[in-house]
Amino acid sequence: MKIFVPNDSAARSIGADAIAVAITAEAAKRGVAIELVRNGTRGALWLETLVEVEVGGERIAYGPTTADDVASLFDAKFYEGGSHPLSLGATEKIEWFAKQDRVTFSRVGVNSPLDLEGYISLGGYAGLKKALSLSADAVVQEVLDSGLRGRGGAGFPAGIKWKTVLGAQADQKYVCCNADEGDSGTFADRILMEADPFTLIEGMTIAGTAVGATIGYIYIRSEYPDAIAAMQGAITVATCAGYLGKNICGSGNDFDLHVRVGAGSYVCGEETAMLESIEGKRGVIRSKPPLPALAGLFGKPTIINNVLTLASVPAILADGAAAYAARGVGRSLGTQIFQLAGNIKRGGIVETGFGITLDALINGFGGGTFTGKPLRAIQIGGPLGAYFGVEKLDVSMDYESLIAAGGMLGHGGVVLFDESVNLAEQAKFAMEFCSIESCGKCTPCRIGSTRGVETIVKIMSSRDAAEIAEQKSLLLDLCEVMRDGSLCAMGGLTPLPVKSALENFPSDFEGAAK
Repeated sequence: MKIFVPNDSAARSIGADAIAVAITAEAAKRGVAIELVRNGTRGALWLETLVEVEVGGERIAYGPTTADDVASLFDAKFYEGGSHPLSLGATEKIEWFAKQDRVTFSRVGVNSPLDLEGYISLGGYAGLKKALSLSADAVVQEVLDSGLRGRGGAGFPAGIKWKTVLGAQADQKYVCCNADEGDSGTFADRILMEADPFTLIEGMTIAGTAVGATIGYIYIRSEYPDAIAAMQGAITVATCAGYLGKNICGSGNDFDLHVRVGAGSYVCGEETAMLESIEGKRGVIRSKPPLPALAGLFGKPTIINNVLTLASVPAILADGAAAYAARGVGRSLGTQIFQLAGNIKRGGIVETGFGITLDALINGFGGGTFTGKPLRAIQIGGPLGAYFGVEKLDVSMDYESLIAAGGMLGHGGVVLFDESVNLAEQAKFAMEFCSIESCGKCTPCRIGSTRGVETIVKIMSSRDAAEIAEQKSLLLDLCEVMRDGSLCAMGGLTPLPVKSALENFPSDFEGAAK
């Protein structure tokens, strides 16, 4: 009898290990033979710890469970699918999962993260095998035809990067995965690396073989020790099985993969600062040109994509570009992994095609605020994303629609705030965040963010309406300078949350004069 208990950091933080120990002990005490599988989370964090049992080839879910529930679960013979107050029925039929369209996350949380045979049984490595049967040009064309865009920020077409690197002449090329997931309210990279590391490895291997790169680096933030361990373990397993290293799958192609651990710098999420860090230097932005696709890591042509972009590639190769491009809307094709966080009732991972409305995400999947108080603001795209009011709940969640609405998609993080939030405080936080995390290379970001904090404090503390108006005008001018003059998105995007707070929630900036 297979019983599944998540082993990822989210579930373990609320007692999953204690549940696993309790299940093992209770089964031994009652003489019930079980096989305990430590899988990853399926992403429904509001149901953790989610315990599953396999009955007749179907997974039955129970949750959210604690160690104190284990005895009563055994009393109900849950290992046979017995009825219990925590029973949720068949996992795949839970509405949260049934309404999703999981492509990139199709295997997340299903098996033990380092179970290579299980990964292959679920379609893993079909994409790589397809790629190895095609020419390099054909593989790159598949990625181009799929419409896959970078899932980290600007949404730049991944296939164009790949084509540039493919055409570059060099004795060495690299593939770098940016796993420095530093945006508040985002956790999809961590979950995928902890729960399904082989998908990322397969995506990076496809990228390497497509453009002639023989070495890859995964740059993971130091705050993700479980993800680091999972990726290192999976790399060892894949290498021993012939899916990494010399002569991959007998193809004649070589590809070695290494993990590099970042030191907690947010700005190293920017691709050139990440390259500097991997090279052992201080994480500082590089001026462009040259582009990393032509002169990237150690001055060589380099593919740089983030976790969700590279993890989407295996399905594109396995199922074909047309199947992926059939999802989504407009120029935003395929699926997006949205991360619901903050003051939300049902937080977690939602993968669906681009074009779902914000309302369907946060009220349909998310169930509204956790506190039950009225929703007031939603921030989309991390700490540098815009704050939307409830009047924008009908916005389509795709790249172009969010830009037109005055925001951005970013890494797909969606953070809710109820009526207790003060948006002037949030604007101040954005400037403070920038001043702390700035690499210091350019003046608009380094100095502008500090002056921005001071200006917002003056607005919040002033009792004079004329002075408040003057300081608001100064703040907007400062935002314009930072947007246009900063070298990278750190300073260039900090004005976005500030301006959106000013424009959408003006009453919060009336200071002590209100």
